[in-house]
Amino acid sequence: MKGWISRPRTTVAKRLFVKTYGCQMNVYDSARMADVLAPLGYGLADGPEDADMVVLNTCHIREKAAEKVFSELGRLRKLQAAKAQAGGRMILAVAGCVAQAEGEEILRRAPFVDIVLGPQTYHRLPEMVARASRSGGAVLDTEFPAEPKFDFLPEPRAEGSSAFLSVQEGCDKFCTFCVVPYTRGAEYSRSAAAVLAEAAGLAGQGVREITLLGQNVNAWRDDVGRDRDGAGWTLGRLLRALAGVEGVERIRYTTSHPRDMDDDLIAAHADLPQLMPFLHLPVQSGSDRILTAMNRGHDRATYLALVERLKAARPDLALSSDFIVGFPGETDADFADTMALVRQVGFVQTYSFKYSPRPGTPAAAMDGQVPEPVKDRRLAELQALLHDQTVAFNHACVGREMRVLLDRPGRHTGQLVGRSPYMQPVHVKLGGTEAAARLIGRVVPLRIVSVHPNSLEAIPA
Repeated sequence: MKGWISRPRTTVAKRLFVKTYGCQMNVYDSARMADVLAPLGYGLADGPEDADMVVLNTCHIREKAAEKVFSELGRLRKLQAAKAQAGGRMILAVAGCVAQAEGEEILRRAPFVDIVLGPQTYHRLPEMVARASRSGGAVLDTEFPAEPKFDFLPEPRAEGSSAFLSVQEGCDKFCTFCVVPYTRGAEYSRSAAAVLAEAAGLAGQGVREITLLGQNVNAWRDDVGRDRDGAGWTLGRLLRALAGVEGVERIRYTTSHPRDMDDDLIAAHADLPQLMPFLHLPVQSGSDRILTAMNRGHDRATYLALVERLKAARPDLALSSDFIVGFPGETDADFADTMALVRQVGFVQTYSFKYSPRPGTPAAAMDGQVPEPVKDRRLAELQALLHDQTVAFNHACVGREMRVLLDRPGRHTGQLVGRSPYMQPVHVKLGGTEAAARLIGRVVPLRIVSVHPNSLEAIPA
């Protein structure tokens, strides 16, 4: 996923353009970088062409991630040179996980880059900008700081009726294919008090749906605010407190790990109507042998039992997941196990990829690397099945009443677009433009009447 920050333009001295690659955590981080730079006079540009500063907030998960960044930097270098020729300056910054993993290499291959910063240091961006502006030399800051960055960030500015709220970062799981423990560091949880204060602030700005974010979001803990029995906060308890924040009508969390799905969290799915019946629960493979090689810490039976317990707690729950095909040593039998698991569970949304080695991870050095044509064949077969399941789920929604958060105007007069509890785009015609505009930011009961290739159509319930 790629994107950019888009806030209303205001009269400001300087323009900032942030391009985001990767996960929702990066989307959150990009917004916070914009918040941090706002006091320096940076407003948001519509594109890099009219920007005084460009930040590439990078992701190291996907294949050839670093090469895509260097390709983008090559295009930006021309804009930077044109700006200098006109007597101005464009500061180029590379942030995020590629910056963390390959900071020195970025400066070696792209010496025109002014700032390279890791995902734990963007609260220090104003200082970095000042240093780069004074010295004219590159600034590299990829150390893991002792201080939590969240303690130094301004209050977030809401951008509509939905918002991300980062509660946990880092990973201690060390899956053999993954670079996150090396680029994001050890697991860190924000305090319950800080999370609830941020949620209340967002709700006060009109946010009705909050998505809690973390690399392993259900590993979130706060042992400071213990209850009378001496138990600390778990994610289940945090969700219950968040459901009590005035104005918060819908709650989600991502990304969860099967190993951290405890009894209290499962019970929260049964107890909290604000908690949406949609859960992203990555499994990666359906083969016990491959799950062991991946160091996932769970087997196929454990995952299936967890799905059964979740659906017992919330019968209307739907699942999404992540899959990697072609992991080193994966045989046709292993892949068949994955296909069988997909058929047994039934997923409504998924992310599926071919395995690609990440330098420094154990899997990159494993024997049995699977040939690319085999990966291509398996991925196509898996994605065809997953697509069929998504289409079947969407068609099964016809006739159902759903509460939809309407968040933007549609293409036609009086049309609004929103998200269902299952993250499906839903569009509905609600009379004239003025009448429809009054419903933006509200959760409205709608009846699904038809399915389009990328959305659902609804009428008022």
